[in-house]
Amino acid sequence: MIRIPTTRFRRLAWRPPALAAIALGASSAACGPTPGETAPPVQTSPVALPSGEPVRPRPAPAHAGTPVQRPTVPFPETPAGRRGRALIDTLNRGDATALPSFVSSAFTASFLERVPRDEVVAALRGNQRGYPGLELKRVQFDDGHSLEAHLQSRVHGRWTVLYLSVAKAEPYGIESAWIVPSIAPLPMDQPEIDEAEMVRSAQQIVQASCASDGFSGAVLLAKGERVLLSHACGEASKRFHVDNTIDTKFNLGSMNKMFTAVSIAQLADRGALRYDDVVSKYIDESWLPKSITDKVTIHHLLTHTSGLGSYFNAAYQSGSRENFRVVDDYKPLVHDDRPAFEPGTSYRYSNTGMLLLGVVIEAATGQTYFDYVREHIYKSAGMEHSDSYAMDRPVENLAIGYVRDDDSVYGWRNNTFKHVIKGGPAGGGFSTVGDLHRFALALQQGRLVSADTRNTMWTDHDGHGYGYGFQMKQGPAGRVVGHSGGFPGISARLDIYADRGYVLAVLANYDHVASSLGDVIGDLIAKTPPTAVSSLAGPAGAVAD
Repeated sequence: MIRIPTTRFRRLAWRPPALAAIALGASSAACGPTPGETAPPVQTSPVALPSGEPVRPRPAPAHAGTPVQRPTVPFPETPAGRRGRALIDTLNRGDATALPSFVSSAFTASFLERVPRDEVVAALRGNQRGYPGLELKRVQFDDGHSLEAHLQSRVHGRWTVLYLSVAKAEPYGIESAWIVPSIAPLPMDQPEIDEAEMVRSAQQIVQASCASDGFSGAVLLAKGERVLLSHACGEASKRFHVDNTIDTKFNLGSMNKMFTAVSIAQLADRGALRYDDVVSKYIDESWLPKSITDKVTIHHLLTHTSGLGSYFNAAYQSGSRENFRVVDDYKPLVHDDRPAFEPGTSYRYSNTGMLLLGVVIEAATGQTYFDYVREHIYKSAGMEHSDSYAMDRPVENLAIGYVRDDDSVYGWRNNTFKHVIKGGPAGGGFSTVGDLHRFALALQQGRLVSADTRNTMWTDHDGHGYGYGFQMKQGPAGRVVGHSGGFPGISARLDIYADRGYVLAVLANYDHVASSLGDVIGDLIAKTPPTAVSSLAGPAGAVAD
């Protein structure tokens, strides 16, 4: 997943500073109509993304009627509004040759250092095909430098949302942009919908995303133990045309960080370690010099405040994936890492930090990291379809990740040789949406850690939107905790709505799309009125398909 610095925009606040992602054309979903509107046909040209969409468009069915169009409104005369208008005007011209110069002039230099211009251009070209003739229908949010705008295609009637943020100083270049599928926004005087309507709208969005091949994966929405929505679509294997199911195992990306953090919390509860322990107590100098580990605590590793970086470095990229199967195998990738700042003084999302927590777990327990998590997390939570499976083993019902490749006659390439051969403490394991639901229930029911420990984990200790291994936000839907994961061919998200009782799990074998879908469904959840959350005590119920 492409990473850029976050902004103050509320949409991006869910991701800690190093995790906000550009999602231009983040899903090619055709979005369902509201009651009374005519369902548009499946698009003839799917939205193209860096993450990959279909290379051969399917023919659209006969038009079912004229879609209901709402009045058009102007973009606001603010820095974000003017950039948003220029972006949409450029897309609406339909001239793909104008996009490279627009991207070069409209996006900040710092952004284009992180995201190649050609990748942004490819995403915009996809939006031109997927959402022709966009018209602004509502400005939902505008603070001058951040904008949420709802748009509708005058060609096929589908809705999309533009989330855009610009720099705080002239020339106000674009720092982040999302164009994601949506449904027609509710009237301004209708701020709430009931749960049944929320689920129906979420189902529309998921099914439309699947129909256009903008999403390939599985979705589960539950309230407590009661499953409200579960759906799977796309192919786990394009080579053999094996469908995804609700029980398909998907790569989690960084979501394994939650399991690592819960393991550390269990050991702290048992007195096997303390959060303020310096890691030199557990990590020897074959990993890092003692001058570093004497200053870094377990708390720093859990909260990404150690200053350490990521082992996905040049040595990893040029090495054989076969060399990295167990935790100790990563020593050569970590040994030269140095903190970017004094531990505890700032925030830097760190895969190396989470990997080192795996070393701590092994030192404190005498077990391998994998055996400990298997016994104390997966088994305790009833997660029978979760593990760090090796990619060179014939694991049943396991999805392969796919990335679009326009240079290939197949239109796709898989991510087998890009990612780790076996996941570990920082990410790369596999799970199902049902198992993630069980994990969320086990956390809330006190079957993994005590309520006090869970609250410690779900506290933003350093003001960066990150607790102990969990991302968190406070918004219209109340407190939401969980984690996302992303890599080429991988996107994953778990949202636990702690104040509302909902659990949303989205797993995909296309990149970017899980977060986009999770955002849209999250907006629907936020529109439902708060109700008393029933007690979560007792055994977890079966997860319905």
